[in-house]
Amino acid sequence: MRELRARWSVLADRIDAGTPPGRDRTVDALRAFAILGVVLGHWLVTALTTADGGLSTTSPLAHLPWLAPVSWLFQTLAVFFLVGGHVAARGHASARERGVPYGAWVGQRLSRLFRPVAAVLALWSVTAGGMLLGGAELSTVQTLVKLVLSPLWFLLVFAVLTAATPLVVRLSPLWPLAVVAGVDVWRFGFGGPEWIGGVNVAAGWLVPYTLGAAWSRGAFARRTPAALLVGGGAAATFGLVLWGGYPASMVGVPGAPISNLNPPTLAAVAFGLAQCGLALLLRGPLDRAMRRPRAWAKVALMNLSAMTVFLWHQTAMMAVTALGLLAPADLPGLHTVPDSVQWIAARLLWLPVFAAALGVCWAAFRTYEQARRPKRSASSRPVTGSRTVPGPGTAPRSRVTSEEVINHA
Repeated sequence: MRELRARWSVLADRIDAGTPPGRDRTVDALRAFAILGVVLGHWLVTALTTADGGLSTTSPLAHLPWLAPVSWLFQTLAVFFLVGGHVAARGHASARERGVPYGAWVGQRLSRLFRPVAAVLALWSVTAGGMLLGGAELSTVQTLVKLVLSPLWFLLVFAVLTAATPLVVRLSPLWPLAVVAGVDVWRFGFGGPEWIGGVNVAAGWLVPYTLGAAWSRGAFARRTPAALLVGGGAAATFGLVLWGGYPASMVGVPGAPISNLNPPTLAAVAFGLAQCGLALLLRGPLDRAMRRPRAWAKVALMNLSAMTVFLWHQTAMMAVTALGLLAPADLPGLHTVPDSVQWIAARLLWLPVFAAALGVCWAAFRTYEQARRPKRSASSRPVTGSRTVPGPGTAPRSRVTSEEVINHA
């Protein structure tokens, strides 16, 4: 154990020393926080039970409504879109200054986003086909595939907004916010068609994305605008939940008549405003925390495989659940109905097991997220092992290569 700590300390110092001085480490910290929030949220509020014979999806939020405020801690997608808008706007501006064509910039950004998706789709196509051929119930296969594919809607929206960055980079967040409010009034106030809610899938997440673009232009250099976002967003969220008829849960609840997330409602967007404001206010403390080599190394490692973690966390949970079916009886917190405090306590004990399974998925599929680099001769390789100049449109990255970090982990 002492040797492992010593090796980790050496690696952390190396990553810290290899990070360019001008890199804004708070951006990476917020991205890691957002991804981990989504992962933990799914692991805690998604349950696969055997109550109906096959595997079916339910949620403790459907059985224990008083848990709804807990969903506020793990609904962190707004922070991810905030960071995405900030990085994309900054990267596009840098690419334009260097004369990099738009196609090259957007292609580089989207390629890393979608490379890991191919591995997920390939594995689950084979798995689903094998399960059906093996006699598994169609409803069980549909439940599992839906859980795997559900995170992909977010990537599609994120990709569209990234591609549209040159158009939306100077758009005020008030415009998409007004669209969300108008759609909700039409849907809930005047009985409009449900399909109109699809407009909010883009407009709802465009709000934090444009906030991120404003951040890149220095709009939040002072703390006052961020504090106003926190106060105004929180007040609007509480008002909409208490008096506007919106559900308290900020994630979807099976069987609920209204979901705040699918599509995003005005309550979810208001909550996202408060969350983005809080993230911007925390930049100072985060920056100080990220100056500690060990803390920064954890964030840097997480960001190397952020999409891998996001795409495979549901598979990890389902793999543990499936293996648990080999037990002679349903395992508490894994296959049982989430309708008690005891289930919550048992589920917390399963989180390290889910994390271990995710680690296996990470080891197997992390390479799909990293771009292949052409081999270099020994004479052309930098003596210090530093990374070459970042590709078009990328944010500054650590001079420690991803392969180097992984090999020394």
